[in-house]
Amino acid sequence: MNSKKYISLLGMARGAGKLSMGHDMALGAVKGGKAKLVVFASDISPRLIKEFEFAVSNVKKPIDCIQIEETINDLHRFLGYKAGVLTVDDINFSTRIYELIREENVYVDKD
Repeated sequence: MNSKKYISLLGMARGAGKLSMGHDMALGAVKGGKAKLVVFASDISPRLIKEFEFAVSNVKKPIDCIQIEETINDLHRFLGYKAGVLTVDDINFSTRIYELIREENVYVDKD
């Protein structure tokens, strides 16, 4: 079991129906204005990240994007759905998950 708090919150958000998991669902959430946070697994392609960053840049409200150190398989094990990208579609969950990822220094620095 993973001891990272944000993984637990992602699981709670999934149970509450506040995650859009996988490319098509996550992209639809971004374009539809539901997404509040985009989370990338560490092993997805740079092309996929660029695609989502472009989609995020074309929406009116700013959406944070962050890449975590967990892989697609890790997310599958923790959340029960195999996806390299997901969106958190609730402002309260997204704010706290983003804070926890930053606090625990588990994001992948893209610079």
